[in-house]
Amino acid sequence: MSGLIWGAIYGLAAGMVISLAAFIGVWGERKIAGRIQLRYGPQELGPFGLLQTGADTLKLLLKEDITPAAVDVRIFRVAPLIVFAPAAMSLAVIPYAYGFAPIDTGVGVLFFVAVPAISVVGVLLAGWSSRNTYATLGGLRAAAQMISYELPRTLSVLPVVLLAGSMRPLDIMDAWQWWWIPLTFIGFIVYFIASLAEINRVPFDLPEAEAELVAGPFADYSGIRWAIFAMAEYGGLVAASLFGAAVFFGGYLGVPGALGVIVFVLKALVIALLMLWVSWTFPRMRPDQLMATAWKVLTPMALIQLVLVGAVISWL
Repeated sequence: MSGLIWGAIYGLAAGMVISLAAFIGVWGERKIAGRIQLRYGPQELGPFGLLQTGADTLKLLLKEDITPAAVDVRIFRVAPLIVFAPAAMSLAVIPYAYGFAPIDTGVGVLFFVAVPAISVVGVLLAGWSSRNTYATLGGLRAAAQMISYELPRTLSVLPVVLLAGSMRPLDIMDAWQWWWIPLTFIGFIVYFIASLAEINRVPFDLPEAEAELVAGPFADYSGIRWAIFAMAEYGGLVAASLFGAAVFFGGYLGVPGALGVIVFVLKALVIALLMLWVSWTFPRMRPDQLMATAWKVLTPMALIQLVLVGAVISWL
């Protein structure tokens, strides 16, 4: 079977996974937010409000796809896909089960931290093509944030690469040891925080800040195109949770078959729930605090983690 056909099959599968994750994630996030804020969350449509997300999705599909008169039409329409595609592509190198990753490459870790950065281009184009000053400024702010947090996020996974002696995710799984958890815990904290900033989740959603900036670079989007941006955000959350569970907590822990996949998914689910809890617990940061956190806090922490792991490897 040709690479083009395999790519089409994988793209369809990744799109379905992200769509399902967004469908369940929106409902789960509303429930979590409701409990944190002493509310019930969705409860009217279906058992436990499970059909509420379906109703909202149908509404988005049926809404008019508005394209403002002043926009650069071609770029405006393709920008959501440029943001969504890297999130789907990053799922390809994650080791989901013993001996299996959709794309088994020797530079899988580099692929995972590098490819999502392409989303910066889509966010910039979304703001600029709107020919809207506020959307353009939102796009620039989002790009500055995403680029800044790329450095600590990348540095945070290097200690695991050093311990395993390979950037191939399956090799990391084979070499993984339980004592890596306390040793690389600082790196996981940096990865966790930087991932929140990468996907523009609260308290790092300053470029969007719906209540204050009307969604920043996405201000002029509506209907299905806006939904694609939302799906990309949930896709990034899913990818960050799965990858974090794999490299920092051992993924399937060498358990073969379906049981290993279940173990892996449960670990990723815990990380995703922590991300949602943080999003609805902590207030937004000021822009200067946002950038200072990346350069003055997370980057030094990641470097300290790298030195610590290097010292342990030298001692061993």
